Amino acid sequence: MSEVNSFVIFAEMRTGSNLLEATLNKIKRVTCFGEAFNPYMLGWPDTDQIRGVTQAERDADPAHLLEAITAREGHLSGFRYFHDHDPRVLDAIMANRRCAKIVLTRNPVDSYVSTELARATNQWKLNQTETPIPAAITYDGPAFRDTLSAIQAFQARILRGLQVSGQTAFWLNYDDLRDAGVMTGLLHWLGRRDLEAVEPASDQVPQNPREMSEKVTNIAEMQADLAAMDPFQLSRIPTFEPTRGPAVPSFVASDAGGGLLYLPVRGGPQDAVTGWLKAAGAELTRDFTQNSLRGWLREHPKHRSFTVLRHPLHRAWQAFTHLLAATSPELRQQMRDNQRVALPEDAALHDMSAEDQARAFADFLGFLKRNLNGQTGLQVLPIWASQTEILAGFSRFITPDLVLREGTLPRDLSWLAEAAGLPAPPPPEPEPMPDFLAEKSLQQAARAAYLRDYVQFGFANQP
Repeated sequence: MSEVNSFVIFAEMRTGSNLLEATLNKIKRVTCFGEAFNPYMLGWPDTDQIRGVTQAERDADPAHLLEAITAREGHLSGFRYFHDHDPRVLDAIMANRRCAKIVLTRNPVDSYVSTELARATNQWKLNQTETPIPAAITYDGPAFRDTLSAIQAFQARILRGLQVSGQTAFWLNYDDLRDAGVMTGLLHWLGRRDLEAVEPASDQVPQNPREMSEKVTNIAEMQADLAAMDPFQLSRIPTFEPTRGPAVPSFVASDAGGGLLYLPVRGGPQDAVTGWLKAAGAELTRDFTQNSLRGWLREHPKHRSFTVLRHPLHRAWQAFTHLLAATSPELRQQMRDNQRVALPEDAALHDMSAEDQARAFADFLGFLKRNLNGQTGLQVLPIWASQTEILAGFSRFITPDLVLREGTLPRDLSWLAEAAGLPAPPPPEPEPMPDFLAEKSLQQAARAAYLRDYVQFGFANQP
């Protein structure tokens, strides 16, 4: 490879990236600046600046920090980058041929279990003088599959970026990190052939060197769930899911009539439609894998699949209420500090007046426009992603027979029931919305944020 002056470590939580960083930082004229583009911190917890760039300056212009790290001649500088870090810098990282790409992977089940144990114990690193906190976690199949899908999409993007640009990466597995020969080879590959040998860092030790059965309380359930997945996809992370996947685990099926398959759009009337399906009289099936869903489709040759769209203004309100009630305090603080959304402190959220809600919601709509246009350091969450993109994700596995609208569900569900050959249950009651959503300024802000959806699906400004 051509001479490099910087590097990036593409990794994920609990893949050993801390150990790799410690090994690199032992070497003179080599510095790894942690998770430099983590939206919630700057490199490491409680860090004020990196190379003279503060977190606020990074959030305003991430290219400024990227330049400060990668343009440092005579010193090999780099950072760790995970799938949920600031997406605005990824293309620039991939385009920089002088920035060496290191890809660090680990068995995704081991990473998942290790991450959940660390969250349960709040013990993220362990040195030789510390005692590991004993703990066990409960395996959550849908959560694991969601995490795996996001990592697969990220690795697929990295792999394609390397291929189309004709670059190569240095691939590492978790088990390589304590191999002095591999570490020496890595530094030689980075251009430091003056180093005869590189010993791995010794100030960190494995935290959970126990059998999996001792770390997972429902090991039999986990084994059964993993057995239903394609094991070759587990070991072949780099080439699997596209960026916005089909979200198959969220699908809901009913055996009523010839079979109904509901493809939920997050932030839409999911509970109401699922309740209608349940009222059709048959047991509901959830948590599909792609393989199990193919089996269900074959077993129900007369099935009908459908999704339900919600007006973008009402869906944005649902995303806003989700932000207030069901997201992490860190995300809400990020909204206050960096995204110009006027949220009160968490303890006062339930006391917001209608005027305060309207004001904060207007700020949130402005954030949505920036976020969907790639102008923030936060990922586009499924609950507020455009419905156009979500349906495009569905179509990568299955195209719904019917795309219904929440505003006409009484008519549309009756038609759907007839198509599936079953009596139509009573339609669900419409979900109440606050009166201030009738304000034209909010309607215009929602249209500005979701213009693709308005054009694609013919939504009027007024719901």
